[in-house]
Amino acid sequence: MRRGIIISIITFLTINLAGQDADREMVAFTPDFRFNDGIFLTFEQVKANNPISKAKILTSADYNARDFFNQVFENDNIYFYDAMGIRQEISKEDIWGYSRNGILYVQVQGVFNRITYVGNICHFVADIKTYDRRYYGSPYNYYDPYYYPYSYNYYSPYYSPYYMPYRPTTVSRNELVQYMIEFETGKLIEYDLKNVELLLMKDPELYDEFMQLSRKKKKQMMFFYLRKYNEKHPLYLPK
Repeated sequence: MRRGIIISIITFLTINLAGQDADREMVAFTPDFRFNDGIFLTFEQVKANNPISKAKILTSADYNARDFFNQVFENDNIYFYDAMGIRQEISKEDIWGYSRNGILYVQVQGVFNRITYVGNICHFVADIKTYDRRYYGSPYNYYDPYYYPYSYNYYSPYYSPYYMPYRPTTVSRNELVQYMIEFETGKLIEYDLKNVELLLMKDPELYDEFMQLSRKKKKQMMFFYLRKYNEKHPLYLPK
């Protein structure tokens, strides 16, 4: 039921945005560009620079507070009025992100992270939670793919296994991870050498130039080539 409501909201927004974009002037993105403040339910709204404005969000938070969005996202569900003035509800986890003071924030694992570099290929750093499998009581305090938690009892004529006292457990930790967003599709991509190469393939000249570098040099120059790509292929957005 909830999924059907979300699809209906997104479908309505997509149709509504398509009609609006035709009448809006498109401008090349520069560091001076400011996204309209509000909540972006989908990446299509980001591309249209048309969020749910603060005035349409139903909340007890102070609209003038610096931490307005932090207060709004303390709730699991967000309530707002759509373009037809109809009250809508959406789960926080289904929201793409928001814009505050013209700056984009994207949601990853329930945390909103500032997008520090915007272009046809965006770049940002997210604080995410990772999980490690460890065996406590084992001489190896980390995941050992060759470790077998059973050992044969050679005192038994049947060599039946008995359980060793090594307890597997999952340990979580926070880690800073770099990501990219391909603006054409809105796809979230981990920032690594393989993915940078795949994105640069859209520009054969830059791709060939990049591939001539040594692996070490490529890793050092990844961000430089993202900038070169964005300079050659400017991002255009509605005013």
